[in-house]
Amino acid sequence: MVRRLNITLDEELAHELERFSSELGEKKSKIIEKALTFYFDYLDLKIAEERLKELERGETDTIPAEEVYKELDL
Repeated sequence: MVRRLNITLDEELAHELERFSSELGEKKSKIIEKALTFYFDYLDLKIAEERLKELERGETDTIPAEEVYKELDL
């Protein structure tokens, strides 16, 4: 499924997007899609690192797998 979005970019960024699109022969929307996918993966990593730090500082608890399995009747 594809969803159409209308976005606004800084002039310099828009020119860079045009340049890369032309150079690579790739649609601008595809370049933006790939860039967002890469950035979201990066954000996932940052969130995971922060959660690990919270665990190491004792600011959060874990739930043993056995409890989860039991709760889910697995």
